[in-house]
Amino acid sequence: MALWRIDLVSLRLFVAVCEESSIARAAEREFIAPSAVSKRINDLESLVGSALLQRHKWGVRATPAGEALLHHARNVLRSLEKMQGDLSEYTSGVRGHIRIFANVSSIVETLPDELGAFLRRHDGVKVDLEDHTSAQVVRGVVDGATDIGICWDAVDTRDVEVFPYRNDQIVTVLHREHPLASQEQLAFVDTLDFDHIGVHPDSAMYTVLRRLAAEQGKTVKFRIHVSTFEAVCRMVRANLGVAVVPREAVGSYSQAKDGEALRIVPLTDPWAQRRLIVCVRRYDALPIASRMLVDHLCANPVT
Repeated sequence: MALWRIDLVSLRLFVAVCEESSIARAAEREFIAPSAVSKRINDLESLVGSALLQRHKWGVRATPAGEALLHHARNVLRSLEKMQGDLSEYTSGVRGHIRIFANVSSIVETLPDELGAFLRRHDGVKVDLEDHTSAQVVRGVVDGATDIGICWDAVDTRDVEVFPYRNDQIVTVLHREHPLASQEQLAFVDTLDFDHIGVHPDSAMYTVLRRLAAEQGKTVKFRIHVSTFEAVCRMVRANLGVAVVPREAVGSYSQAKDGEALRIVPLTDPWAQRRLIVCVRRYDALPIASRMLVDHLCANPVT
């Protein structure tokens, strides 16, 4: 196979097609005609000697050969970004494009302020931030879909480098008329006789709560699942159940007028003191802008 004939534009377009699961959406993202993208993919398949995409009515999906090429293509493009970032030190200041996957907790807590402070000092740097569950964050780092991940350390991090970021506290949020609302503190097991409001079923929080309940010989009676912590608070405000969530995630809502009906009660369980981490595939292989952001986020871990 004459793989040296593969050009960078074709690799970038192939990555875009895989990430968008659509040739048309990839073409729109890369400002190129869909027919030109198809031609590039066909040329890649001819060079590789194998089909790279499975085409369906709903879009496309990478074949096993395509998954292998996607992994290497991301590495190649990431290396080029690192080279560009390193060389930019010798021009007009640090430049770069940083991709971040973060769990919802970190996004609604201090991450926006910290990113704002970093970008004000490095206005040539661009950041793409996506919210994912903690498990998806780590998988994105391992697969090369993102440069930096921020998540709960309750997930498997064996394949990534980890740096402490901040600690937060898991609390119970209740309606003020709930039978447990008069308590100054609670153990998690105390909440298991009542209906719960849960976040994303794929989230680390959901998985951990179910495991902890099982260790007590019980189950969490999730009455409703919602996608955001604000929605959790609204459901609790309607007295539809209790919620176990990070304190910072509900702090601003509880101080608003709509939050007057809420009561926040700390949990006494040791696991309720939660550690958030920054994870990367290899720190020394990151582009300079990404390394600088990791240093910025981890310079003063918040406890």
